[in-house]
Amino acid sequence: MTELGDTELTALLHKLRRSPDIEAPELRAWDAADRYLLDTAAVALDDAPAAAATVVVVDDTHGAVSLGARTLGAGVIRVHQDSLVAQRALEANARVASVGGIEHHPLDSVMTPEARLAIVRLPRSLDRLDAVARLLAARAHPDLVLVAGNMLKHMTPTQNDVLRSSFERVDVSLARGKARLLTARRPRRIAPAEPARGFDPDHELHIVALAGVFAGASLDVGTRALLDAAGQLPAFATAIDLACGSGVLAAFLARRQPGARVIASDVSTVAVQSAALTAVANGVRVEAVHDDGLSMQPDASADLIVLNPPFHVGAAVHTGIALRLFADAGRVLRPGGQLWAVWNSHLAYVPALERAVGPTRQVARTPKFTVTASRQR
Repeated sequence: MTELGDTELTALLHKLRRSPDIEAPELRAWDAADRYLLDTAAVALDDAPAAAATVVVVDDTHGAVSLGARTLGAGVIRVHQDSLVAQRALEANARVASVGGIEHHPLDSVMTPEARLAIVRLPRSLDRLDAVARLLAARAHPDLVLVAGNMLKHMTPTQNDVLRSSFERVDVSLARGKARLLTARRPRRIAPAEPARGFDPDHELHIVALAGVFAGASLDVGTRALLDAAGQLPAFATAIDLACGSGVLAAFLARRQPGARVIASDVSTVAVQSAALTAVANGVRVEAVHDDGLSMQPDASADLIVLNPPFHVGAAVHTGIALRLFADAGRVLRPGGQLWAVWNSHLAYVPALERAVGPTRQVARTPKFTVTASRQR
């Protein structure tokens, strides 16, 4: 990379913001893995002019990789981001930086034979990595070079083996700044990954999950705790499974009250797709919505919201997302409507729930989880 290119890239990175994602002093819009990926991409773009025409980027968190590649001279950037928040952060940062040439695509069509370089933020889910690698390799030019990276604490040697299923050669970089890269070459043509399917006999629920969905095709412990307490749920005309994951709670609600309107909402593309498939598998009707929280839902429009909130922002343990979801629920619930939430007991969310929604009571408690019901004032 030229000195000028390095200066421009550094200036760009320091302009980036996380919004509409959680902003906090300890959270940044890029990390050492992003910078390592971009420095490696710069070499590839310098060495092979054809690589600069079209670059594919998968799961860029806030736009650092996509916008950085454009700053380094790449032409068209074809991007897939599973998270709607990540998509909006990239778009906002592109406007601020006045960078164009960014195209958003579904995962199954983001790759094109015109691309010679793909840059991937390594997911922690091995199933997600396998699904991404299969879909990229299946449509790739034989000369494609795929560079994938993350921070060391989120990497395992098994990721190398997963990539080798879709690429004949995988090289491992030296560590730099607590990050590491995997470089894959010579794509193989193998079948796309199939959704995982499971069944919970205790609640007689089918679960369908695309790769990367939280808990996959099984019930996580928190969701199970909420379902075990669901016999006490109030009646409803409109209910929302917020941060729905595989949509198993939405399917339960739709089966419990067949005439009601049930919405499954999640920031993740694969979660929304999984929720739709889970509804079909259970023979119920659910509206699966790709949304950042409840931004698309009108005020005072729901009688019941169920929520098993995430307690991570990216890799960091942080309550910011849960607090935002509580606030969304407070806005969208009708007067007297209820938010049923399950959360790790040590997080002690009751004061936050009472501020955001209203009076909150404990419905059930396990050794690890608490289930609460909060009534909108």
